[in-house]
Amino acid sequence: MKAVSVVLRAAVALWFGLGPGSVGALGAEPLTALARPDLAVSSLDDLKGGGIALSLGLSQPVPYRVFTLNAPPRLVVDFREVDWRGSDPAALTGSARVRSVRAGAIRPGWSRLVLELSAPMALVSAEMPRDPVTGRARLALQLAPTDTGASGPERPPAQTALWGLPEPEKLAPPPRRHDGSRALRVVLDPGHGGIDPGAESAGIREADLMLTFGRELAEALARAGIEPVLTRNADVFVPLETRIDIARAARADVFLSLHADALADGYASGATVYTLSETASDSASARLAERHDRDALLAGVDLSDQDDVIAGVLMDLARTDTQPRSDRLAEAIVAGLRGHVGHLYKTPHMSAAFSVLKSPDIPSVLIETGFLSSADDRERLISPEWRARAAAGIVEALRGWAEADAAAAALLRR
Repeated sequence: MKAVSVVLRAAVALWFGLGPGSVGALGAEPLTALARPDLAVSSLDDLKGGGIALSLGLSQPVPYRVFTLNAPPRLVVDFREVDWRGSDPAALTGSARVRSVRAGAIRPGWSRLVLELSAPMALVSAEMPRDPVTGRARLALQLAPTDTGASGPERPPAQTALWGLPEPEKLAPPPRRHDGSRALRVVLDPGHGGIDPGAESAGIREADLMLTFGRELAEALARAGIEPVLTRNADVFVPLETRIDIARAARADVFLSLHADALADGYASGATVYTLSETASDSASARLAERHDRDALLAGVDLSDQDDVIAGVLMDLARTDTQPRSDRLAEAIVAGLRGHVGHLYKTPHMSAAFSVLKSPDIPSVLIETGFLSSADDRERLISPEWRARAAAGIVEALRGWAEADAAAAALLRR
């Protein structure tokens, strides 16, 4: 996915007492200023010629940057730091050329505003004037239509949601396959979070519900002598690739992604366990996988495939060992859930191309605990008693699978 990035720091530097020549120091200085959006004095309007204008009221000026992304076309604004809690950015609905607006935290100290555009646009102007009397500020942006194939002036490369983080550390080689001589290490991945709430129905957000279930499941695993690791323990956005990186850094034996999705069309109910496949089990599975990955795209993450041919071959080889283990894990979890909660989807073990399951060396499954689009499932999912029984079923499945997997590993070594 080709991306165009424009870093705008000079105007903000002036407000914080930095001269025009000091702009480069902005990234090194720990400048923070907690600001709040004022949507009552904000607007999003269409301009003549096909462009748009965004005027965002803020309680005070903050460092920011603006860039655009393609496929799908988006305007992304990063702030240090605007607190979006209690604000509904979807209220900015004055433009027919903006399909959706979302905002939220992307990492400690940084928040993000994303506008999904109906067509590619280029940034024309950006400024953040400050009222000298009240101290309040206003972010003013203008965009105009652009031809994505046209060449333009050289610009800094696009950044992902990991912008601002240090270089990744070199990790030790992965541990040997679990053989039963130590505690099983399971990475739990509560889906969505922060700027990405996931499915929403009847006032219930998938991100919040899965964080609650992830914490409860982690406690149940710890009581059973299994070592849990959470990819997130707060309402924060974690990119898909980072979730896999967390599992690898934790030297995980198993990766479990937790979800409770919703279907816009048709009816579905019951828990489902997914494993990786390039072709989905059915059209609903394909739509779910596409939506999960699209949520990360809409949050401003560059999911471009950078693997070369050799790396792809090596990963395919690794999956010849990992995929059957993932399939056996999925079947064990299906049996565990059936024994403890009973109600499962009509086809409880399915497959789809979920990016979060693509780790070549860690057995990985995605558990759809139910569908928020189903009133019956919602009632079950918000019940602490039901979630406790679901957690017990998963714990039982992991213990049985780990024992059988360790025995298989011993046979391979012989």
